[in-house]
Amino acid sequence: MKTIIILGDGMADNPIEKLGGKTPLQFAKTPYMDMLAKKGRTGRLVTVPEGYTPGSEVANTAILGYDLDKVYEGRGPLEAASIGYDMDSLDLALRCNIICVREDGTIKTHNGGNLQTEDAKPLVALLNEKLGSDKVKWVCGIQYRHLLIIKGGSKHIVCAPPHDHPNEQWRPLLVKPEEGMENFHEEGRMTPQETADLLNDLILKSVDVLAQAPLNIERKKQGADLANIIWPWSGGYRPAMQTLMEQYPQVKTGAVVSAVDLIQGIGKYAGLDIVKVEGATGLWNTNYEGKTQAALNNLKHKDFVFLHVEASDEAGHDGDIDLKVKTIENLDSRMIGPIYEEVSKWSEPVCIAILPDHYTPVELRVHVGEPVPFIIYYPGITPDVVQSYDEFTCVGGGYGILRLQEFMQTLMAL
Repeated sequence: MKTIIILGDGMADNPIEKLGGKTPLQFAKTPYMDMLAKKGRTGRLVTVPEGYTPGSEVANTAILGYDLDKVYEGRGPLEAASIGYDMDSLDLALRCNIICVREDGTIKTHNGGNLQTEDAKPLVALLNEKLGSDKVKWVCGIQYRHLLIIKGGSKHIVCAPPHDHPNEQWRPLLVKPEEGMENFHEEGRMTPQETADLLNDLILKSVDVLAQAPLNIERKKQGADLANIIWPWSGGYRPAMQTLMEQYPQVKTGAVVSAVDLIQGIGKYAGLDIVKVEGATGLWNTNYEGKTQAALNNLKHKDFVFLHVEASDEAGHDGDIDLKVKTIENLDSRMIGPIYEEVSKWSEPVCIAILPDHYTPVELRVHVGEPVPFIIYYPGITPDVVQSYDEFTCVGGGYGILRLQEFMQTLMAL
């Protein structure tokens, strides 16, 4: 039996008064998710281990069956793998957003006013020209998501994810060494205090550098959101991960379809083929049909496909209720529906699993690590009593509550 996991990033949410006390998932028209919940079995999954922040890098790695305590090194190294940057043993790789801060010092958006890749390239080049050195290098990623490499940097620092702090002052969120680790020594590396000092110096200097960029000069004239400061976070060293095939012999070949560097990076370390789709943006306007067809094409010839859609998470971070509902409906009608209809015709059975990685409530605009609802369906499965798919119906699902690697272990046991 083949397996496809369809993941709506940040899709889960809390009840919202504007939606009549329903969550976006309850309010949205999702006939295919509801049908698969009725025909399949449901439950809830703890995707974030105790002591970890509820980030997509944590949750998606756990969903794919990895023990975070053994492999987790942060977003930076995962995105380095996706971008194609081969990390040196002494590299510290950090995810580096280019964000928008207001004149009053508060964070307006974590995405630099929905910065697009073609606009980001000259900004990254400018940062390298003005602030790069033999120890400091930026690598351009996708949209506002980039990579910062610090040669000999220490990972024992505390960085605030910018999407977790909308409307907060940015200066109190500057990088700090881990408590009690200020002068921790690793051979060939700076201390955590020295690393934090270097990163904070780069952040402060980036304000003046990015103010010179033609993009920001033009945006300022138009009164548009600026991409006016760097924000490094979630750094780590090169991880030591087994491939998915080494962990789960049932998987011989697999692919990941995603527009997001982070997910592509996880997939690369997991030994999955990285499938990039023209027009896949990571936003509400992503190429749903193209990603759907790419997933089906790969599933015809492979055992396992991980199809990741970022749109609902971005809508949650933007606090846009209507857009979040729309992204959920698009996932249902433009991805899940066509995939179900197609694989139902195949002679070899396909297991379809559907879930988010974490909550991104639109009224909070940050990630929350609550157990997420999931569906598992394949021809011949014995249904449970659940008749529709949302955060509350799945409480009564036949799988109950699974934890972390148990989700992938359950799929592989089928």
